[in-house]
Amino acid sequence: MAAKPLTIEAFEEACDKVKEVTQNTDLIYSDYYSDQSGAKVYLKPENMQRTGAYKVRGAYYKISTLPREEVQKGIITASAGNHAQGVAYAARAYGAKAVICMPTTTPLIKVNRTKALGAEVVLYGDVYDEACDKALELAKEKGYTFIHPFDDLGVATGQGTIAMEIYKELPLVDYILVPVGGGGLATGVSTLAKLLNPKIKVIGVEPEGAACLTASLANGKVTTLPTVNTIADGTAVKTPGSKIFSYLQKNLDQVITVPDAELVEAFLDMVENHKMVVENSGLLSVAALKQLDFTGKKVVCVLSGGNMDVITMSSVVQQGLILRDRIFTVSVLLPDKPGELSKVAGVVAKANGNVIKLEHNQFVSINRHAAVELRITLEAYGTEHKEQILKALDDAGYKPELKHTMI
Repeated sequence: MAAKPLTIEAFEEACDKVKEVTQNTDLIYSDYYSDQSGAKVYLKPENMQRTGAYKVRGAYYKISTLPREEVQKGIITASAGNHAQGVAYAARAYGAKAVICMPTTTPLIKVNRTKALGAEVVLYGDVYDEACDKALELAKEKGYTFIHPFDDLGVATGQGTIAMEIYKELPLVDYILVPVGGGGLATGVSTLAKLLNPKIKVIGVEPEGAACLTASLANGKVTTLPTVNTIADGTAVKTPGSKIFSYLQKNLDQVITVPDAELVEAFLDMVENHKMVVENSGLLSVAALKQLDFTGKKVVCVLSGGNMDVITMSSVVQQGLILRDRIFTVSVLLPDKPGELSKVAGVVAKANGNVIKLEHNQFVSINRHAAVELRITLEAYGTEHKEQILKALDDAGYKPELKHTMI
């Protein structure tokens, strides 16, 4: 019989159990983030975990605690993707049928990987909460055993095994930063961290456009947001878990929010400096490093997942380059006569700008011989170089005007 959830005995049991399906995700010391923050920053790369996220921990441990007859009925859950793969993987390991309800907005890579693990996928609703209602409906109708992705003490116990691994590698850790969607990961990690060492501070990090835990803590009760809007699809949750809420209130030292734009920049930082793909929700912890003073502290950022489709990846990279002034679009007016385009190109080349795209509009003026518009999309090294290019164009008499950049 399994130990009572969220006790040290249950966490120890879960640590032994999840080793059957997890890969080692040893801490990675980050020179880049340490230099940026003044702290000693370590990454817990659960994006490299089997199924691409930490969720397999909670799913596998939870199923291990269920009576055999409940497992044999079939397992059903709702998920934006990572829990789906975790449940599908765990159910297959136990020889059980898995049915996963996923929002219609779930990235294709998560849908396909869930199916590849043998699960039946039902796409329903625009957000997790709507998919969850559908899963509960099917569980009642078909007799499946429902496993909640976060509002379950057994699942949270499995997720908390991350804290044990962090503690064993870095006993003197000062802060652990964890992404928050519904709160299962934060519950497990914060509860076990406090049991191991009450001095460890655990900070939950939510996307600004889906800050359901922040709202709930402010109101002193579980609160449902009217809408959510964030690129962090894995944490786009309207309502935090009611069964785990008291643990979050007790064990989280702080909850902060991160705007989507900072997740975009964090994606570029992670790819360029650590050569790792981390999904937007998984980047919440590193994006939060800018918001608090961690100088001199040992900080672990949990990278919760890495399941990101290439279309989203492409969009995030482009937006990140634009935000950092490494790609920009400028409009100049010039006479419609031979040689003018060459002159502009020469000015840009001399300033070491790299032309990505040109658009020539002859109809910007009634008298096109007097002025036509040339829109130039350029690549630069950053803000300082961008300003140098603009100055060079201005000095050449072109009076450049910045435009919205679309690649």
